[in-house]
Amino acid sequence: MQAKDNLLCKPVKLNLVGLDGNAFSLMGAFRRAAKQQGRTPDEISAVLNECMSGDYDNLLYVLTNHTK
Repeated sequence: MQAKDNLLCKPVKLNLVGLDGNAFSLMGAFRRAAKQQGRTPDEISAVLNECMSGDYDNLLYVLTNHTK
C-alpha cells in the first residue's frame, strides 16, 4: 500500500474524532471537506476509491493518511 499512501499533495483538514463512525458518513465528511478545500473531483475520487478497496480498517487507514 506504500505507493498509494499519499494520493493528495496536501492533507485535508478534517478531524475524524467525534464523527459518526459509519463508513459512508466518514467518506461523505471527507468528500465535503476536500471539496471545500479545493481538491479536484479526481483527487477526491482516488482517495474514496482507495477507501472502498478494502475493509473498514483500510478505510480508516486511508482517511487518516489523507487528513490532518
